[in-house]
Amino acid sequence: MTTGPIGVFDSGVGGLTVLRALRERLPDSDFVYLGDTARLPYGTKSPDTVRRYALQAAEALRTYHVRALVVACNTASGVALDVLTARWPEVPVVGVVEPGAAAACARSPRGEIAVIGTESTIRGGAYQAAIARLRPEARVRARACSVFVALAEEGWFDTAAAEAVARAYLGDWLEGPEPPDALVLGCTHFPVLAGLIRRIAGDELELVDSASTTAAVLADRLEAGGAAAPSGRAAAGGVRFLATDGAERFARVGGRFLGTELDPAAIEIVDL
Repeated sequence: MTTGPIGVFDSGVGGLTVLRALRERLPDSDFVYLGDTARLPYGTKSPDTVRRYALQAAEALRTYHVRALVVACNTASGVALDVLTARWPEVPVVGVVEPGAAAACARSPRGEIAVIGTESTIRGGAYQAAIARLRPEARVRARACSVFVALAEEGWFDTAAAEAVARAYLGDWLEGPEPPDALVLGCTHFPVLAGLIRRIAGDELELVDSASTTAAVLADRLEAGGAAAPSGRAAAGGVRFLATDGAERFARVGGRFLGTELDPAAIEIVDL
């Protein structure tokens, strides 16, 4: 399948960091982004519920005849990727966990890998399990950094408070006898905090952005399948935004993650 947009979904606006990376990697492609804002966060729901929500979101995107599906949600990637792939075997389905784990394994010289994410992502252990499969000898440490989500949504990237929070979360790792040499930003909110983390961690630590690694994996899969670019029409690169609630908040907060202003009137509210 070489025509049609690329579908992307998340429980909210954090997945817009993935969309931003996808647009940079595939600038000639159209996208449809769905934020299930009426039912966020997915992380507090049972795995069965998350699978049901993910299938419903994917069904909605499939009505736009998408040529690929990106699960821009760590929770859904951890528990629903297999059911989505089984439901639509003809469409490439890519999540954020495996690409991030693979990049961390490749870029960690000493196998000292740290993962930060939301409480549900860390508790679920998807990144830890993926890294263990790919690099069994690696030592993986993981920590929930929930306050980072609020900092990202408020746009508080360069404040003293943000730096204090980052040091509180990461200081013992960075100052310990065996500091990590790779840090996975295991939440789609966290790439916007990369500059803050870099300031306190220094240049020695490899920051693994699950957004950019996911974009790279999708681009490779599309190219391998002969669907790297839309065919039969001029390049477009447009985005259709869908949400299940709160167009104004979606636009206000989402603009920070996408790196451009969003018009609330351009956010279409849909019912799943």
